[in-house]
This record gives sequence, structure tokens and C-alpha cells, in this order.
Amino acid sequence: MTKFLENLQEAQKIIQTVDHMVYVTFLLIKDKKILVKILKETKNAIADCINAILQYEYLYKRIELYKNAKTNFRTFIKKCCPYYKITSEETNSIIELFELAEKHEQSTIEFVREEKVVILSENLKTETITLEKIKEFLNLAKNILKKTLETIKVERR
Repeated sequence: MTKFLENLQEAQKIIQTVDHMVYVTFLLIKDKKILVKILKETKNAIADCINAILQYEYLYKRIELYKNAKTNFRTFIKKCCPYYKITSEETNSIIELFELAEKHEQSTIEFVREEKVVILSENLKTETITLEKIKEFLNLAKNILKKTLETIKVERR
């Protein structure tokens, strides 16, 4: 099976799991640390969709791929997003999600406060993860996956 199909299947599986975690598991357990896990998994699902798009476009020789992930991400934004009907608002949300996940990775301190997970960076700047924000990112992941599947399906016919 081609790599882009594997990435799409993995993204679908992650999104189903995250959806269950948001709307069932979190409501039962109410542990805010689950929000961090959901954030990471949502980022992974969107990254899988982006990789699938890049690999598909590379397969059909419409783009070049590079060893540098940031260069490939710029290629995705400039060349792939318009073709897959991914809006600038969606790309901004993707960037926001990736930055938030990276800040969490680099953070040495995080704590739960009033229904939120607060991430404290080295320069004492705070970022918060809320259930509402997680739901927005989950909907973003679902939309990106849907647009990817629709575009690839139409083209494969």
C-alpha cells in the first residue's frame, strides 16, 4: 500500500479515537491531563493528513519534497492548500495547533487551573488548553481529513 494511503488511514483512526476521548472519556473521567493527550493526537492526525497530501502530490510530480520539514510545510501551504480548498483560517489554526503542541513539548511546567491546562514557558509566558479549544482543533482535523479524502477520491476516478 502506498505511503499516502497509510497516512490517511492512520489520520482517520486517530481522529476517531480523539473524538471518543473528547466526547466520552473526558466527560466521564474529567482529568485535564487528557486534554494534553488529545492535543498531541490531534496534531498527529493533521500531520498525517499533511504528509498524505504532500506524498500524493509528489507521487504525481506536482511538487518537490525536501529533507527539511519546514520547507515541505511551506510547500503544503503555498501549493497544496489552494488545490485542496484548505482556507487561510484553517492553515492559521494548523500553525496555532503545531505551535501549542511544540510549546507543551518544550515546557518544563504545566498545571491545571479552573478547567484549563496552563503551560508555562521558560520566559514565564503562559498558554492555555481548554476543552473548547480542543474541540476547535478536532473539528479542524475532521475538515482537513474530509477535504483531503474528497480531493484525492475525485482525482483517482
